Formats: sequence, C-alpha cells, structure tokens
Amino acid sequence: MHTNRFALLVTAALVAGCNRPTPKADTAVADSQAVAAVDGYMAAWNAHDVARAASYFADSGVYLDASVGTPQVGRANAQKNVIQVFITAVPDCRWTRDGAPIVNRASDGVAFQWTFSGTNTGPWGDGTKASGKPFSIHGVTFLRLEQGKIKWQGDYYDALGFYKQLGMM
Repeated sequence: MHTNRFALLVTAALVAGCNRPTPKADTAVADSQAVAAVDGYMAAWNAHDVARAASYFADSGVYLDASVGTPQVGRANAQKNVIQVFITAVPDCRWTRDGAPIVNRASDGVAFQWTFSGTNTGPWGDGTKASGKPFSIHGVTFLRLEQGKIKWQGDYYDALGFYKQLGMM
C-alpha cells in the first residue's frame, strides 16, 4: 500500500512537470538556484558538517520525518534532533540524489528521490546503542524553499526496512 502511494505521488509530480511550459531564462535561473540549494544541503550532510547543513534551514523551518510523525520546528531543533542525531549515529553517512529533482516554481517546491547509507557505529538520540550494521535505504524528500532556505522538509522512506537492516526488528 505504501509503495502504491509513493508511486502515485511520483507519477503525479512527473505528470505535472511534463505539462509545464518551456522555461524562460529567469525561471531556469530559479530552478537552478533551487537545485543548488538542495545540492549544497546534501553536500553539507555528506561532509558531516552539522552546522552547515542546519544553515540551509530557515529560522522557523520545519522538518518532518513521516515515520516519526512529530515535526521539528525551527533550525535549532532540526540541527539538534535530526542532523546531529543521524551524523552521530552514522558518522560515515552518505546521502545521494537518485536522478534529477522536480522543481515547482509556483510553490517553491522541490522533490527528489534519494539513497541514504552508512554504518550505525554511534548511539541514537534516544539512547539506543549502535548496532554496528551497515544499511542502505531509499526515500523521497519534499521541500518548500523560501529565499533559498528550507521552510518545510518532509522525508518519506521505508522505516521498517531500515530497522530490519539495523537488527532492531
């Protein structure tokens, strides 16, 4: 059922992208700026630079991990409760984009599929001890940008598969 919803979301986004007119020079620049923001954000994660990754969030930006359900509101909370937690638990983490992102200029939205991988060698934020196991998960991120900063991020992925790879289930 989750796979069907994901396929529906991706299909709708692709269809919407196919129906848009050929971009003019100014809209192409806006698209490239949105993609540059995503690439910079991911590069900061891959450099394991917590402060730099958090700098891509607006002061009041919201991060939602759909599998957790409780949003983290504000740059400081995203930094402390998301970015720092993952980089501590997975110090060799690698976050890569799978294909080109979809940019929606009307809503300042960006969507992209990704792979997140690494080895859980550090403790998790809730005190769960490291499993020492490698993992690789696929997901999708939806962003809303405002002046190049993330005002909303939603991450959707197979949490059950993630937990199984870590031996937590």
